[in-house]
Amino acid sequence: QLQLVQSGGGLVQPGGSLRLSCATSESTKDIYAIGWFRQAPGKEREGVSCVSGDDRYTNYSASVKGRFTISRDNAKNMVYLQMNSLKPKDTGVYYCAASALISLCLFSEPYDYWGRGAQVTVSS
Repeated sequence: QLQLVQSGGGLVQPGGSLRLSCATSESTKDIYAIGWFRQAPGKEREGVSCVSGDDRYTNYSASVKGRFTISRDNAKNMVYLQMNSLKPKDTGVYYCAASALISLCLFSEPYDYWGRGAQVTVSS
């Protein structure tokens, strides 16, 4: 069973940057699409970004487009979410997840494997 281990959360001031990391227990190249989701306090989980299994496609929510970048290092079985120009509204628990539907990355697709989450707090 695929396992995902997250790191990189923390506290940052508005305008700052963080990089979230998701280490996978096995290679996800050409096998899984990877998505990043977040859940703000009192709100439902929402999709943030995703990358297709072949790295051809990426997707971003409108609220983070231009500020966040998803990437993969397939040699290291790592997936990253670089978050720049952070805003208080970005605060929440961030999850990486893997989907066996590898052709595209869509937030509405089933994601079968999930990390435990990492807290990101953007506050002055």
